[in-house]
Amino acid sequence: MNVRTTAARASLAVMLLGLLGPAPAFAEWQLRPFIGATFGGGTTLIDLDQASGESKLTVGANAVWLGEFLGLEGDLGHTPGFFQSASRNLIVGSRVTTLTGNVVLALPKRLAQYSLRPYVVGGAGIMDARSDDGSGVLPVSRTLAALDIGGGVTGFFTNRVGVSWDVRYFRSLGAGDNNGISFGNEQLSFWRAMMAGVVRLGKVTP
Repeated sequence: MNVRTTAARASLAVMLLGLLGPAPAFAEWQLRPFIGATFGGGTTLIDLDQASGESKLTVGANAVWLGEFLGLEGDLGHTPGFFQSASRNLIVGSRVTTLTGNVVLALPKRLAQYSLRPYVVGGAGIMDARSDDGSGVLPVSRTLAALDIGGGVTGFFTNRVGVSWDVRYFRSLGAGDNNGISFGNEQLSFWRAMMAGVVRLGKVTP
């Protein structure tokens, strides 16, 4: 079993535990669609436009099962044009998509009450990178095992609706391979800053 398969199964297991595990009376579900930006990226994959370090718009969503202080999260992020630069135009299409299952540690609900509630998050999953130079000579198409770690804060305007901000670091996991589309072993990393709308689902406890 390779590292990528192991990470994908670990990510799926974390998300399934959140769905199937017994939920305490004070646990809640949160849905968080987000918009943000990637920055500080780096890669050994072929990057003709040298754009992986540039800031790019990113969108996605995560679903969180959160108890008094411990939670589980599934996170999906999508960054179109990750390997494209307006100043070079050597790449005609590209994207990076991440899917991770994470553990969340938050300030206990009884302490946060109606103020901002900080949290840290970390886990593992997969990172899918695609790049097309239009000629088919140097395409990039790789799915890599990945890990992520970060933190943020959540606050609510009402009992149901709020907003969340967080920053996370994503990095491909393990040494990777060299399949002719990278300079050295395949690696990809970047930071993601985002703002999300937060909706509490189901019964909400005070």
